[in-house]
Amino acid sequence: MVLPKGALYIGGGVIAVVVLYSSTQTPPGSADTADASSTACRVEVTADVLNVRSAPDAAAEVVGKFKQGAESDADKLVQNGFRKLGEGKWASAEFLKPLQGRDCG
Repeated sequence: MVLPKGALYIGGGVIAVVVLYSSTQTPPGSADTADASSTACRVEVTADVLNVRSAPDAAAEVVGKFKQGAESDADKLVQNGFRKLGEGKWASAEFLKPLQGRDCG
């Protein structure tokens, strides 16, 4: 299969635009977002081992575990005694201590 030169030029132009656009984007956690993330909710695990569950329910599937002293970003949202750590990730708020200076609501 042979492609016409015009199709190759168009394809190359599209790739060049994508590369240029992506190189001008600010990556997460860079200096532009550092101020917002420096006060975002972050917690430390106080239990020996803390189960991370798929939903805010003690019977929900365990999707991960944290050891004592581990740190994690978290949401301010607490439901049914569980703090949301991310999409489909919840842990018992009883065993999560907000880090000093962090806004965990």
